[in-house]
Order: sequence, then C-alpha cells, then structure tokens
Amino acid sequence: MVSTLSDLVHAQGLSTDADVEWLHRLAGDGQLLADLAFADIVIWVPTADDSFIAVAHTRPGGAATLFYRDIVGDRVRPQWRTQVKDAFTQARIVDSASPDWFEETPTRVRAVPIVRERAAEGRPAHVVGVLTRHTNLGEARTPSRQQITFNDCADDLFGMVASSDFPDLNAPTAPRRGAPRASDGLIRLDVDGMTTFASPNALSAFNRLGFEDELEGEPLIEVATAILPSKREFDESLPIVMAGRAPWRADIEARGVTVSLRTIPLRDHGTRIGAIVLCRDVSEIRHQEQELITKDATIREIHHRVKNNLQTVASLLRIQARRTHSEEARDALTQAMRRVSAIAVVHDTLSEGLAQNVDFDEVFARVLKLVAEVAAAPNTRARTRSTGRFGTLPSEYATPLALALTELVTNAVEHGLAGTEGDVEIVAERSAERLEVKVRDSGSGLPEGQVGRGLGTQIVRTLIQGELSGTIDWHTLVGSGTEVTIDIPLRYIERDAS
Repeated sequence: MVSTLSDLVHAQGLSTDADVEWLHRLAGDGQLLADLAFADIVIWVPTADDSFIAVAHTRPGGAATLFYRDIVGDRVRPQWRTQVKDAFTQARIVDSASPDWFEETPTRVRAVPIVRERAAEGRPAHVVGVLTRHTNLGEARTPSRQQITFNDCADDLFGMVASSDFPDLNAPTAPRRGAPRASDGLIRLDVDGMTTFASPNALSAFNRLGFEDELEGEPLIEVATAILPSKREFDESLPIVMAGRAPWRADIEARGVTVSLRTIPLRDHGTRIGAIVLCRDVSEIRHQEQELITKDATIREIHHRVKNNLQTVASLLRIQARRTHSEEARDALTQAMRRVSAIAVVHDTLSEGLAQNVDFDEVFARVLKLVAEVAAAPNTRARTRSTGRFGTLPSEYATPLALALTELVTNAVEHGLAGTEGDVEIVAERSAERLEVKVRDSGSGLPEGQVGRGLGTQIVRTLIQGELSGTIDWHTLVGSGTEVTIDIPLRYIERDAS
C-alpha cells in the first residue's frame, strides 16, 4: 500500500524526480504554512485520468482543523475539482467565490498552483501540483494584529509558491532539533531589515538575550550587534540571517541563552520585499545536545581505553605463552590471548563512532583475519572466507557473537583441518526475523561423541544460548567435514538495539 509522498506521486507516473523533490521541500514547510494561515494545507498532484490526489496534508497548530481524518491518498472532492484544475492549468491562484460547506462547516478555499519554473520566452509555467488552503469559518472572530500579520505572511508565501520562489532549494534541509515554528516567535522585516512586527514570544526570546526595548522599528541586525558580547565568536551566517537576505538558520547566544533563528526571505516575482524570521529559545535543547556530545565522547574514550587494556592483556598472555615450557599451558594461554583480542576488536570499532551499534561485517572481517593467523599451525593451510551479511548489531550482542565465532573458526582450523589443507567458510543469512550463521570446514569431521566436550564448545554454548537467547547445532559427517549452525532471534536483538 503506497503511503509516502514519493510513492503517491510516482504512482501517477506524471512527475520527474525534480518535481518530487520540489513537492517534498514544500511539504516540509506545510506546518509553517498551516500555522500562518490558521488553516488546513493540502497538496494535490494530477492523476492520469484528469483528476487530482492528495499527497500531503498538514493541520494548523493554533486553529480548529477542518479534516478530522487524514485525506492523504484521497481524490479531490467534486466541489473543489474545478477550482483545483483551474489553478493547475492556468497557473494562477483561484479563490472560492463564496463560502464552501464541508460537513456542515462553512469554509473558504484557496487553490495555489505549485510552480517549479515560471513562464518565460513563450514557455508556459511548469506546474507540478496544487496547494489548497481550507479555512474553517465556523469559529470566525475578530482577528488580532498577530493573526492579521500571520495571514499576510501566509499570503506572501502562497504568492511565492505560485511564482516558483518558494520553496527555496538553497535553504538547508533537515532542520536541527528544536527548529522554530511560527508559534514559537515570528518577526516580520521590511526590505531594509527593519522590524515591522514582533510576536510576544519573539520579543520574550530577545528580552531573555538581554534586549530590553521594543523590537518594532529597530533594524534586527543592530539589535543582534547590541546583544552579542564584543569578544565572543558567533556564527558567520548570523548577519545574513538577521538582515533577512538569505534562507538560512543560525543560533544567537548571550547571557547563557540560545535562540534559534530561521529566516525566510519574501519575494514578489523574484524581487525581495522583506523577510520572516522565526525564533525560539532553545537553551535547554542545546544544553542537552552538548551533554550528549560530551557523553558520546566519554563513551568512545572508554571503549578506546578498554581496547588498549585488552590489547595489553593479550600481549602479556602472548609473552607468557612463549616463555612457558608446557605445551598444554602454551595452548591455553594462546587461546586466552585470542579471545581477549577478539573482544578488543569490538571495543576498537565502538571507539570510532558515536552509535552503540556496530557494523558486524567490519568487526568479523578483522576477527577472521586474527583467528586465521593465530590458529593455523605450520603444517595446516586454512583458506577462510565469509559470505552473506551480518548487518548492524548492538554492542552487547556484537561482543558475545564475535567471541563465539572466534571459538568456532579456531576449532575448525585447529581440529577440523589439523595437519591438512582445506577451507573454512562462514555464511551469514539475515532475514526480518533472525540471524543465521553457519561455520563449515572441509576436514574429516569430528568423531561421534566429541561434540560439546571441550572448553571452547562450552564457551560457545554459554554465549549463544545464555546471552543471545539463540540455538546452536553441530552437524558432523565423517569424511565431509563439520557444519555448525547458529540461529539468533533478530527481533530480540533489534529491540535491545533501539
């Protein structure tokens, strides 16, 4: 069942990737348009049978919604079809001539053509869809100055949508956490950067920064200059944002307060006429982000130090193994060194990234190389290869799995191929529900009754069954080698990874 904007648009077969990107950008600002217009915003695209289908719907945050159910995927209703079609074919804004009734609620509908390229040199405008504004008139009241300004800003943006000036592809995508919305604070600037309107929330944000006067009638860039400490570095993009000249984002910091800003230049057929500046006090959010960055750095440093300590332990075990005169003790120390080194590989990988999940294919490639070098005896030639993908695993599962596979590959090399030449293959199969790993060798196979007696086998059982809630099964065929199958429930892993 198609549900995303891209799926719905591509299903019509009438739009290019550039058109879809344009619609995505516009839909990303659907909440801004809905909040400024105090109305539901719907985006429509044409269908092959001369109709239209809704691909995006945003409800207003500060007004009553008209649609209590999401209409994405629905075809345009008959009472709007002519208006929407006229806006699309004529590339002009079409307002309803009289109030439209929707489920016994009086509404006013405006249809705005979504123009990606305006008409030029005998070439018609390239219209990719239609945006409709559905205003609920059932709760009409005398508008405040803020509501009038918000509506004026919405009308300016609708005009820019119809003249291909909005959305702006130069604007950054994927806003930071805590990006400002219209209700958080809005400042209206004229073409010279003078403040003509500041909402109460916007004024409060600047008051917390240390500005004690009224914003209206003041050049916003001069307000920022007065607020910022003279010796403190600030975002290089801040002057452009405060002047309303570029569609960008920046933070302004003073007196321990951080205010996030987003500027949307307003244009009339390409000519700049002013700007909207959205602002929000994000002091607590930025403080939390800084704490997370510090914690992430600390965690990475811990993994790095654990890795170094484990490598030191492995080196000490290697030195001790070389100096011991007992063959049995030397083998035990060598195996312990190998196990410690395998765990160190996982911590080394974790020390390189922010996430506590690891790409286990990368980890196992390093573990496999380590095991093959250490386990092979002078008279044994083992060719190891790995196929399939393990995928990403949380660290608490990566460590026991790496250690278990170390034991299995070591056993395959030391016992399955002892004194011979052969292959050891590791096959990983990951589905939506499980991770299955098979370790095969081309040796002569283990004699009946020996499976499960050694220390390595006991370690593997403990790790797979006890820590990963999985199963392990040995298949021994004399003359054909040994195959060990590990089966781990994937949903159990993914729940812990999240």
